[in-house]
Parts: sequence; C-alpha cells; structure tokens
Amino acid sequence: MLSRENNELITRVGPGTPMGDAMRRYWIPTLMDFELPEPDCDPVRVRLLGEDLVAFRDSKGRVGLLPDACPHRRVSLYFGRNEEEGLRCVYHGWKFDVDGVCVDQPNEPEQSNFKHKVKTRAYKTWEGGNVVWAYLGPSDEVPPPPAFEWTTVPDSHRGVTKLIQTCNWVQAVEGGIDTSHSSFLHNNDLSDKTLLRSRSTAPYLEVEQTNYGYTYSSVRPLSKDEGNYVRTYHYVLPFHQLRAGQVGRSGEPVQPRSSGHCWVPIDDENTMVFNWTFTWDENPLNDKDRRLAGTGNEWDVDIDRTTFRTVRNKENDWKLDRQMQRTENFTGIVGVNTQDRALQETMGTIADRSQEHLGTSDRAIIAMRKLLQEAIRVNADGGAPRGSQNEFVAIRAIDRILPADQPWSVLKPEMYPATAGR
Repeated sequence: MLSRENNELITRVGPGTPMGDAMRRYWIPTLMDFELPEPDCDPVRVRLLGEDLVAFRDSKGRVGLLPDACPHRRVSLYFGRNEEEGLRCVYHGWKFDVDGVCVDQPNEPEQSNFKHKVKTRAYKTWEGGNVVWAYLGPSDEVPPPPAFEWTTVPDSHRGVTKLIQTCNWVQAVEGGIDTSHSSFLHNNDLSDKTLLRSRSTAPYLEVEQTNYGYTYSSVRPLSKDEGNYVRTYHYVLPFHQLRAGQVGRSGEPVQPRSSGHCWVPIDDENTMVFNWTFTWDENPLNDKDRRLAGTGNEWDVDIDRTTFRTVRNKENDWKLDRQMQRTENFTGIVGVNTQDRALQETMGTIADRSQEHLGTSDRAIIAMRKLLQEAIRVNADGGAPRGSQNEFVAIRAIDRILPADQPWSVLKPEMYPATAGR
C-alpha cells in the first residue's frame, strides 16, 4: 500500500506540484504529426499536465506551443489566425512567433515599442516517430531529444496511435508494467491450452534499476523439458513502457518486434496514451501490425482520430459481452488494450492506494512508485531526475524460451544492442 500523502504526491501533476515540476524535466509526447499536417494549418488545442495550450505549425514548418490565453486580454489563441510565421490573436491582432515573441501589435501606434516588451511563454518542441514532443521545463536545462529506437526507424517499420483514457496516469502506467495480469485479463481464447501465459500464471519477477528507470524480467516455468518463458520489459521514467514481442502465442518465433505505451497526463483525471510498435528487422511491418489491428488501439475501429475517444468506453461498459465471457475469453471485452483501460478506469479517477494489498507479483509496481518519489526529491534538490537526460540508447525488450538453468541476464546483449561487445 501507499500512504494517502504519497499517493497525492505522485499522482498530481499540475503547475507547481512536486510531481508536475519533476515531469516537466522530460520530453513529453504531445501530438500526432498529422494533427499539424502542413505550414499555416489550423491550430490545435492541447491540454498537458493541467495546462491549456495551443499548438501551431508556422510558415517555415516549425511547431510552436504557447499558452492558450493571449497575454494581452487573456482570450483564446486557439481562435487565432496562423499566418506569416506566427499566430495572430483575432481580438486585437497581436501576433506571436514559435518562441513566444510578440512580432506585431497593429492596434498600437506605429512608433510604439510596446511589442518589444511583451512575450508569452513558449515551450520547446521536437518531432520524432510521427509524434510531436514538448519540453515544459526550465528553458536553460533542455535535455537531448529522446533516443527511443521506435522514433528512429522508417515509417514503414512503425505504427503509432493515440487515445484519451479517463483516469489518472499513474494507474495506467502501473497496469502497463504489471505482467501477471496478462494470464487472466488477456486470456482471449479459453479453448487454447497451449498459450504460454495461460500455462504458467504465477511469474517470478526480478527488477534491476538502470539510469533511466529499470528493466525487469518475468520468468514463467513451463514443463521440465521446455524450460522457462522469459520476458523482459523496460520502464523509462516517468511514463514509458517497452515490452517484448519476438515469441508468438505458443512459443514460436515471430518477426522481431517491440511495443509499448507512453501514458501522458492531460491533467490529474485524464491521460493521453500513445501506443506504438516497431520492428528492427530489415523487413517492414505488415499493414495489420502497423495499424495495431486487434489491440483495441486501431484508428477508426477503436479510436476516433479527431477526438481520440474510444468506441468502447466507460459509458457503454466497454461493450462487455457476458456470453463471450462465458465461452470465448476471460473478460467478455474485445481488444487487449481495451481490457487494460477498462480495468484501470474502474479503479476510480485516482486510485486509493492506501487500501491495496500488494503481493510478490507487484514488485515492478512498487519499484516504479519508489522511482517516482526519487525523481521528485532529486528535482527538488536541483538535480536532474533519473532518465531526464535520455540516458538510454536503442534499448529493446526481449523474450525467449530459455533452459531452466539459464538466467534471464543472458538476454542483455540483445536488450542493449548499442553497447553489445563493448
């Protein structure tokens, strides 16, 4: 369990909160690139860490991210005109560039120099992996852009979607890094007794801290002759999960893949989830995998690509089918990630962790909470929180069936390919 005080500490992310201040030291996924498709396109509303912002792509193709309230009379810049390398407020015509500089004040006398005295906040942006990222921290401490491998492969080797989840970000992250639930929540074929995680439902977890968060292994004993099914994960502070995908449903190898999520706080009660998958194989992903088909995260099937709301949601009980639950899958809900969201949202907007009873299979969750509290302390003391300087290169999550006497650490050369052989 977690005390009510510490629960408040790690879940609240608004301006001036300890967790919010620490999180602002990281690059944060914010928009899909198609939301700002071309120079001088329509601005986009953004709510991030409890702040109301507006994003625009200027005439040179640069992405600006400014507070939504115009510094003149506090009207919304979302209604502004995106033109000639700036966003112009339609109330009095003040225009701001991507750096927040006021470049025009047409309602002031021509000889006035007032525009040189006005500036609004402007957040740094970076584009990678079909995503626009933002940095909301101190302008003199901007870290290098994130070095996730999925952001660097060709578009043909990657799939990314985004959706809105109606609960606090921490319980969403905890659901993602919890491995034992997959034996139950994601048992989508009750008749198939060969599924690895259905055959071995009580994994042993080992958590190893890293300079970006931690990696952990889930070890599931199979039969005496088969050995262990070992699956490794990475947790990258503050809200990234990388999971393995090189072993198929019954243990057969498949195209090398890794998938994961970024659970970004919109505010304390809503979360923006970026879902991604990629291959480092020479062959591109097939269309089905690029679309994330069947996961509960597919555009126009599971997610409205304009509102980013999901078809199956709290209002319709995620389209729970009791007959399906009796005869086909464990939950009666379609889509692995739909199942995740459903259970995470049923915990309440912000879960009361003071009422929990955690077991050995919750080691990774306990470790994550400790790292979040560490990040808060380090940031408050003036240091750089773990992972904020992107201290990782091409980390991969790997799974294999290993002999029973072989430790999971033999997978490390594959997990850290950029440093293998050094």
